[in-house]
Amino acid sequence: MVNHVVDSIPIGDTVPVDMPTRTANAVALLKESPETLDAFLELSRTFESTTLDPHSRETVILTVAGRNQCHLCVDMHEARMAALGPAPDPERLAAVRLFTLRVLASSGAVSDEELAAFHAHGYTRRNALEVVLGIGAYTLSTFANRLTRAA
Repeated sequence: MVNHVVDSIPIGDTVPVDMPTRTANAVALLKESPETLDAFLELSRTFESTTLDPHSRETVILTVAGRNQCHLCVDMHEARMAALGPAPDPERLAAVRLFTLRVLASSGAVSDEELAAFHAHGYTRRNALEVVLGIGAYTLSTFANRLTRAA
């Protein structure tokens, strides 16, 4: 396995200059498969553009990262969540967390009741699909971080 260092990361359109060193090291490790890195960056950008509010997006990410025991992602996204400030509706975030866990546990085959409970907190069918997108993006990231020992 190639032992990448932060200095080997070309700074350009896909790698932000202000990344913390720990994240930059994870990206350097992931660069061993440029296709995997590119796929994660594109999925992440797409997830960030969804109609889910920022608190909900971070909740999905933290749920996946915690479930997959990616300490790097948990640390980074806890900081991002804190930077967002207090959640306007903590019960709504609890609903997206529970829905994310149920989607994971059922491989997407949530019950009508589980989907209705998600909708009862103001989320839509579109949001449900966006949760699946977030799960995909951050499953890729957390699995890769664990495989490369970045997390």
